[in-house]
Amino acid sequence: MNKPVRVILLDNAKIEFEKLNKIVGEQIKKGRNNSEEIQLLKSIKQKVELIKQNPFYGDNIPKRLIPKGYSVNNLWRIELTHFWRMLYTIKGDRIEVICFILELINHKDYNKIFGFK
Repeated sequence: MNKPVRVILLDNAKIEFEKLNKIVGEQIKKGRNNSEEIQLLKSIKQKVELIKQNPFYGDNIPKRLIPKGYSVNNLWRIELTHFWRMLYTIKGDRIEVICFILELINHKDYNKIFGFK
């Protein structure tokens, strides 16, 4: 039996998504139908749908590499368009699976979080 999967944006991810959604809304009002922001929003929505179909869609980050700032037992990464990243964790019980999106970040900030140069 397959459990239903919910995807919830938290904290920084929610703020970034709402900011991006507002920018895209303004661009569409002005007649723009293709920009980096529009492509990124579309990419995020596509990946959320993929997570709903398979919560383990992303790349699993080994426990030893999970930054200390995240209080999670598991962390997954998905690459988005324009070198952005989505970080999420998976929680579940007997009834459902919930994927909490923790970050929607650009590549530069992703590298900082993980200590890459």
